[in-house]
Amino acid sequence: MAELKFDIIETLGVLSESPKGWKKELNLISWNGRDPKYDIRDWSPDKEKMGKGVTLTKAELEELKKFLER
Repeated sequence: MAELKFDIIETLGVLSESPKGWKKELNLISWNGRDPKYDIRDWSPDKEKMGKGVTLTKAELEELKKFLER
């Protein structure tokens, strides 16, 4: 299995935090050197481990915002 490389360009916000310190965050992330995308997932306190998440383009994030504003 190939190593997954990521670069957190910007942390846009923390949605929640578990008692063990894991944080569900909205970040702008570049995965494997690709163009950055918006990403929502849980991160360990040291950012070495991550949970499953969802990655969105800017257009997808804008569509999600429309749904949430209804």
